[in-house]
Amino acid sequence: MAKHQFVAVLDFGSQYAQLIARRIREHSVYCEIRRCDTPAAELKKKNLIGIVMTGGPRSVYADGAPEADPEILKLGVPILGICYGMQLGCKYLGAEVKPAESREYGHVSLKVNEPEKLLAGVSEETSVWMSHGDMVKELPEYFVPLASTPTCRFAAVKHKNSNFYGVQFHPEVHHTPDGRTIFRNFLYDICGAAGDWKMEDFINEEVEKLRRQIGDESCVLGLSGGVDSTVVAMLLDRAIGEKLHCIFVDNGVLRQNEAGQVVNTFKSRLRNFHFIDAADRFLDLLGGVSDQKKKRRIIGDEFIHTFMEKARELGAPHFLAQGTLYPDVIETTNPHGGPTDQIKPHHNVLVRKLVEELNVELVEPLAGLFKDEVRQVGLKLGLPRDIVMRHPFPGPGLAVRCLGEVTRERLAVLRQADAIVYEEIKKAGLYEDVWQAFAVHLPVRSVGVMGDEGTYENVIVIRVVESVDAMTADWARLPYDLLQTMSSRIINEVRGVNRVVYDISQKPPSTIEWE
Repeated sequence: MAKHQFVAVLDFGSQYAQLIARRIREHSVYCEIRRCDTPAAELKKKNLIGIVMTGGPRSVYADGAPEADPEILKLGVPILGICYGMQLGCKYLGAEVKPAESREYGHVSLKVNEPEKLLAGVSEETSVWMSHGDMVKELPEYFVPLASTPTCRFAAVKHKNSNFYGVQFHPEVHHTPDGRTIFRNFLYDICGAAGDWKMEDFINEEVEKLRRQIGDESCVLGLSGGVDSTVVAMLLDRAIGEKLHCIFVDNGVLRQNEAGQVVNTFKSRLRNFHFIDAADRFLDLLGGVSDQKKKRRIIGDEFIHTFMEKARELGAPHFLAQGTLYPDVIETTNPHGGPTDQIKPHHNVLVRKLVEELNVELVEPLAGLFKDEVRQVGLKLGLPRDIVMRHPFPGPGLAVRCLGEVTRERLAVLRQADAIVYEEIKKAGLYEDVWQAFAVHLPVRSVGVMGDEGTYENVIVIRVVESVDAMTADWARLPYDLLQTMSSRIINEVRGVNRVVYDISQKPPSTIEWE
């Protein structure tokens, strides 16, 4: 990626750091999230054209508050400070930051006083999203105030000499309707972006990179049928051809007809596709187990055993491919604003075990991409849209959606109910509008009446959420008639169910999955 123009996003602990990165990439500009204290000398090693300093939960004047390397102000590239980033940059340049007399949270009216480059094309009066308790109180004369709110005199500023810009509000959130314009102004009119971050370029560069990295060795990939592993498989197939071996394991807790669909999809697309029917083996091990964590552990351990058995049979591969995405490896901020560069633990456990047991090198061609970018790559590679837009599915499959003991009978009930949710969401034309839609089987029974007889049967939960990257999620406000259709079909068609409920909890505090 070195030849691409590069924008560094310095993270001071912002809950919106990923969103800022997404907004930049949406403008065809490559960016990476970095530690807030990344040395200026390291940043300029790449084709750096700009820096964005994020918000954060601390006060710039507090003891131990996160700091940037002040030398970034001497790099000669434009800097955009957002919220905390604005306050810190202004402080470095001689301004005074103090607690605000009136805190601002939520929608606030912004008045543009000076439509200089940053705010060009922004409405003279517009709505922005604020979330701050501190603000810049006094500005030296070499600052230009660009915008204000009723309680914040300096809601947007520019430094006359250093090419530093600051906004007290959050242009990255959708609550700021002119935010996209502000980012475009900063990237193209101020930083001089060429818009050279294209998916076609990524594909060509990544294919060449994979060829150099793998050479004449062999590579194995655990193919689940989900979009991430599928895109990795297609990239590797283009790069190394027959040296790639894709292993698909039916663990017994897949969705209705899923194993057959995956086999039919990939046996003609991939040169070395290996299907392992291990359903009975997994389900026998899950017998009598109700604890969710124990289910995950059993499925994970058995997958490793099954996968390694097949990999060794194929002849000691040198590389293991993994569908890791940027949110999996993105730096998560510690309380002092210094992010720790580590893969999420839930992602790391299985991968680490496989790497150690097989003694292989890890290949992660998607580790710099967000989910929507992976889908763009999939479409560019010619994958069918129904595969590319497929909803996320947990590694332990239906085992974590079948609360309580996992039995073949309970899985059959859950598969039927889940298929009805899927069918009705698709029929309503909402499948691509929501992040996930699925059913959950609860380990409780409910009193009901069917015909003239009382019943005591199973409860199914419908869970449909909207999200951008699964970091946060909101329950989907589905039409009542759609919910009624789902409920009626499940109760009428799935034997043993007499009650259906709809999950209206958000993440946080809840999670998307019921585990």
